[in-house]
Amino acid sequence: MFWQSYPGKEAEMVQDWWQVTFPQGRQQIQILDANGYPVAIAYGEKGSGPPLILVHGAASWSYAWRDLIDPLSQHFRVICFDAKGYGFSEQIRHSEVPGHQLVELARIIQALCPEPAIVVGQSLGALTAIALAETYPELVAQLVVINVPIFPKRLPTWGMQWMADIPLPLVQWVDELQLARPVRPLVHLLVKIARLEVMVDPTSTSPEEIYWLTYPYTEIPGAMTQFAVDMRQSAREIQALLAGQPNQITPIQDNLGAITCPTLILWGKDDRWFPLSNGEELHARLPHAQFQVIINCGHDAAVCCPDAISDAILHFLSDSHLPQPTSSSPA
Repeated sequence: MFWQSYPGKEAEMVQDWWQVTFPQGRQQIQILDANGYPVAIAYGEKGSGPPLILVHGAASWSYAWRDLIDPLSQHFRVICFDAKGYGFSEQIRHSEVPGHQLVELARIIQALCPEPAIVVGQSLGALTAIALAETYPELVAQLVVINVPIFPKRLPTWGMQWMADIPLPLVQWVDELQLARPVRPLVHLLVKIARLEVMVDPTSTSPEEIYWLTYPYTEIPGAMTQFAVDMRQSAREIQALLAGQPNQITPIQDNLGAITCPTLILWGKDDRWFPLSNGEELHARLPHAQFQVIINCGHDAAVCCPDAISDAILHFLSDSHLPQPTSSSPA
């Protein structure tokens, strides 16, 4: 348990995050993944009104949105889901298809939303959300993208590159035997160090947050493997992009003009992974989108500055007839 890794915390019991956050706790739906295999997707929802779906980035899960759920659920039916292989969703047992995130996001929205959804994505989730708006415009009512890796030059961190380079059978072996469990304190320390790159004030990350951020990788077999597989694919796509070879990113860049739904681009001024100039270039290619820079904000914007992010989202959506506050009970 959490307090075993942090002496002195014995009296502080960490409750299940899903149960605390969502009225119905963790729920589950089954979709067909991009390979056509059935896969169970974990999700939670809170609030009522038009559906608003939150799409997390790589090495993350629904917990990434922890500070935005309450303010947004005052106006919308907020849906958080864990992408296949991440968090509490089912892990892969087969080879992966490049670009699988797009197909699976579309199928999740089709399964959970009876009408076009407001789609809010961060980092890799934002890139997937852009691809969704281009490919499945009928599923997207409004689009909000945060710190998008749409003009990447490399994988942004040594940790991601290491996961892309390490032999996959070794990752699978460590994962299946859950060898990260005995070294939880070391895993927690490594994640705490990694937070230096995505937070303006990394000291604001509490031990409880470190516990939940790392939980899938120490407790759920398969999560580490999915991350390694996706990092391999991302590295190959970026290399192909820079070499002018066929890849998954160039079509997204070239098809930005196909996005017709109201769009908001948010960018942390202090994003060390993807500089503000990337956001400015994206805005230049989407001139009808709104563009807002969030000051004192790093790459993990939803955690760095949740108040500024939620305020920006609600202000943007108010132009699209924002519903009045409603009960926080699930739809």
